[in-house]
This record gives sequence, C-alpha cells and structure tokens, in this order.
Amino acid sequence: MAKRVRVRAPELIGKGGWINTGDKQLSLAELRGRIVIVDFWTFCCVNCLHVLDELRELEEQHRDTVVIIGVHSPKFVHEAEHQAVVDAVERYGVEHPVLDDPELATWKQYAVRAWPTLVVIDPEGYVVAQHAGEGHAHAIARLVEELEAEHEAKGTLRRGDGPYVPPEPEPTALRFPGKALLLPSGNFLVSDTTRHQLVELAEDAETVVRRIGSGARGFTDGTPDTASFSEPQGLALLDDGSVVVADTVNHALRRLDLGSGEVTTLAGTGRQWWQGSPTSGPAREIDLSSPWDVAVFGGRVWIAMAGVHQLWAYDPQAGTVAVAAGTTNEGLVDGPAAEAWFAQPSGLAATADRLWLADSETSALRWVDPDGQVHTAVGTGLFDFGHRDGAAGQALFQHPLGVTALPDGSVAVADTYNHALRRYDPATGEVTTLATDLWEPSDAVLVGDEIVVVESARHRLTRLRLPEEAVRVESVAHRTQRAATEVAPGRLRLDVVFQAPAGQKLDTRYGPSTRLLVSSTPPELLLEGEGADTDLSREVDLNPAVPEGVLHVSAMAASCDDDPANEYPACHVHQQDWGVPVRITEGGASRLPLVLAGMDQDA
Repeated sequence: MAKRVRVRAPELIGKGGWINTGDKQLSLAELRGRIVIVDFWTFCCVNCLHVLDELRELEEQHRDTVVIIGVHSPKFVHEAEHQAVVDAVERYGVEHPVLDDPELATWKQYAVRAWPTLVVIDPEGYVVAQHAGEGHAHAIARLVEELEAEHEAKGTLRRGDGPYVPPEPEPTALRFPGKALLLPSGNFLVSDTTRHQLVELAEDAETVVRRIGSGARGFTDGTPDTASFSEPQGLALLDDGSVVVADTVNHALRRLDLGSGEVTTLAGTGRQWWQGSPTSGPAREIDLSSPWDVAVFGGRVWIAMAGVHQLWAYDPQAGTVAVAAGTTNEGLVDGPAAEAWFAQPSGLAATADRLWLADSETSALRWVDPDGQVHTAVGTGLFDFGHRDGAAGQALFQHPLGVTALPDGSVAVADTYNHALRRYDPATGEVTTLATDLWEPSDAVLVGDEIVVVESARHRLTRLRLPEEAVRVESVAHRTQRAATEVAPGRLRLDVVFQAPAGQKLDTRYGPSTRLLVSSTPPELLLEGEGADTDLSREVDLNPAVPEGVLHVSAMAASCDDDPANEYPACHVHQQDWGVPVRITEGGASRLPLVLAGMDQDA
C-alpha cells in the first residue's frame, strides 16, 4: 500500500453548534478510532445536494466504521441563520451530524475553496484525502476499505454506533413543499418534496384530497399507493390533461394521470448526467441532472436542469429530450441559447412570447425569447445579492426559486432567501415588493385576483390578494463573503491537483481525459490565460491595474479501472467549479493550488 500524505486534522468548530446530535457537542477526539468524512456544503448548492445523495450508500454500508460530519458553510446571508440550516438538514434528509459554521471558521481551518468539498480523516485523526466537487463516492469508498483494513490490523479502528440522533417527526400535512399547480378542477397539486409525494389539496389550499406516492424515496411507476418519487419539485399541465413532474433526485420526468393517479416515467434513466453523456435522444434513454421545474413553451416541455446549469426540452410528440440552452458552465452570460451560461435555474413560467426563469445562484430573473436568445432582466452574477427595489439594473434578489406570470405582463418572483414575493414589470423596468414575511417561498400560482404562495419552510400554501401598492422595504445589498487569496501581480500558476483513485488511471483511450476552463470577474483581471484547454495546470497573467476580483476555474477529469484484462473498465467523472476571490498584493502567492482529488504534495 502506497504511503499517504497525512496532515493532523484541525478541530471542528462552528458558532451555530451541532444539529442531529441530540444537542450533544462533538469533537474529533471523541471520533478517534472512526473514519471521519467531513462534507463541506451549503444548502443553496445543487452540487452539494448531489454529494449528499452520493454519500447515502457509503453511509449505509460502513455505518459501524464511518462517521460523516456535515459542515455547513454559508454562501448567502440567509444560509447563516441557524433555523434555516436546521430546516435544510431535515428538508434534504441528512442522516448524520451537521456542524453549523456561519462564520466559516472550520472552512478556513481546512483551507477549503469550494462547495462541495469532502475531507477524509483516518482513525488516528489525520487528513488523508481531499476531494472537491461531485463524482468521488467510488474513490472514497475504495479509500474507506483500505483504511478499515489498515487500522483493523493496527488495532486503531473502533467499530460501533455513530453519534447521529434523528429529529422528532413533525405532524404537518405538507413537509417542505416545493412547487404547486392549479388544476382544472380548481384544486391544487403540490410537490410534497421531503415526503417524496404529490399531494392534491382542495380549493381552500388546506384540505388534503389525496396523496400520490408511497412516501418512501424510490423510483417506481404504478398506482398512487405503489409509485415512488425522490424529492419531486416542478409541475406542469400537458395538453392531454396529465401532469408532468420534475422528479428531481431521480433525475427524471414523470407523468401523473389525474384521473387514475397512475404514475409513469416520461424521461430519464434514474442516473445523473455527466460530461460526455448524450445530450439528446429518446427520452427514456437519456440521463438528466436534477430537473427542478418544468413549463410548456412553444409546444415543448422546458426543463430547468439545475444540476448542469442548463435548460433542456422534452418533446411529447416525438418522445425525445435535448439540451435547449446553456453550456454547463455556471455563471450569467446572455446571448444565443447555445452560448448562454446559467447558474442553477430553478423556476420557470411561460407566456406567449417569453419563457421566464429564476436563475437561483446568480439571484437573477432571466428570459428566453422564441428565437432562443437569452436575456437578463434582473441580476449581475454569482456574488451579488440582496433585497433592493427600483430600476431593474440595480435591483437585487437573494436566491429566487420561483417565477409566476401575471395577467398584466409582469411577473411575480418567489424571492426565496429574502422571504418575499417580488414583482418585475417589463413595461417600466421596475422591481417592487408585493409581500414579505413569507418563509422561504419557492413558488406561487395565480387564482383570479389572488396569488397562492408555496411557503416551503412553513409547510403550507398561503393565499394573498395581489396588492394595489408595493410594500416598502429597506434596501440591502450583499456580496458573498469569503476571504480573498492574496496573489502576486503578473504570472500566477494555477494547479488543479488530481490523483486518480487507487486502482484507476486517467482514461486516455479516446484522447485527453482532463479539461480546464478559466475566466474571471471582472474580465480585465486576466491579461492572459483565460479559455479552455486539456492541461490541469496553467500559467495566467494577472493585471496589476485590477486590485481584486474572482477567478472562475472549472475542472474535469475522467478515470477508469486500471486492469488491462478488463475490456470494459468502469469509468468515473470528477468535476468541480471554483470561484476564488483574489486580491493582488506585492509579495502574494505565485501559485494557486485547487484540489480536485487527493492531497497537494507541494503544500
């Protein structure tokens, strides 16, 4: 067994305290003898949610030797609120202890640079591996098996129950509902996301008429009692009177027959889409990635594909699915559909001539025209957010998840992390606030002159009259607060550290298996070195006239089983996007290491 680099693991500290431990405070000393996997996450981040799902099997298979610890490190201001973290832990079915670290104290101690990041600590308290991004579960599982064998032999492995204490279940009719749909009957269909069901409510938006789905996480077609979903979200009515459902964690579109309650699958395989997978074809044969909302526009079902920062479209007549807009790069770039960048699109609403979308990670309201051009109405990028009304060019949202078309041509925005319902009027270019004190609103539906809001974190639908006048609110502007890395002006070496998992090698059968994309905000920060290439190291030239900015780095590497006798080796894709705040300082670093997988040998 190759000798590993080992670094003593810093203590886990966070001002918010511990969740899922029965109010007990944990320390690394108490976990000595166990393999600890520290998951740095934030609940706005769909890639973090993917990693939670990747870890479930590992968590189950090694429950007596492995302890997973979530460290919640916020991006948005709302995510620094303790109750919001408690809610998120329940919402996403997190079944391990979570440390609430609102000031990023542990994030800094571990020199983390991106969400999500996984750190593996051996039973003697040493960091032995770090992985950024998604797709590392197989590598970590292999490492866990090696550590179990090594420390069993040394006598330093301690088996037993972990420190997880589940919360008491709450008896509410809905639990963190996601989206809602007004049915032709006047009833409401709601995606009861955390309970993996669809719920039909009567016209009063409170009385439960029926539940569809077993309530257990799964991917099964069938009757209302036997069918199963996994954290369903968006809903849209099809021309044949059925409902299409964005079954988010199953990476699928499902069809609900409103008459019989029968559930079938329209698109998706149940597997998550990865770079290199097909982007069009027969809908049941193509992988999807966290579809979050759906809307019918131009005869097709458009899909907010949050997991890959794109819009896709399903053609009900042809039974096909294909990318409709976006490159998979995360950011805010307008223009032709094939060149546009999105950032976790999570809400859709169609009118005759516009497809509106809530682009959550850029806190933006955007739209697509019938010619496929992408436009931004409100929002500037990944790092600016707040609650500010007025002219669209300076207005701010905070991680909106829903958008609803209003009869006068304006749109209502479920401004989720501001706990508000906002309005944008294209005729005047103004943003106003319609209502406040809505707890994490994620969607809204129009019913006559009223609007019914999905108050996700209050587990209910709330009926409001559309106000004649806007609510006045104090303007607040924020930027994502992370410590800037001090770098020297001029040449900077970017090194993405990638070590293939044990028993694997880079997959070069069909050409280069790595990709590195670099850009910056503002663009003037980089004099040289932007763009895409296959080398995971690159020299960039920083502009000394730009004192600070953000380097955007996207890396991908594919590795396969290293066994010449295996004609069809299993292969895995590892990928991550970093946004690294930098400050140009004389005497600053001339090298910027970003760990995709492994340990930085030059640290």
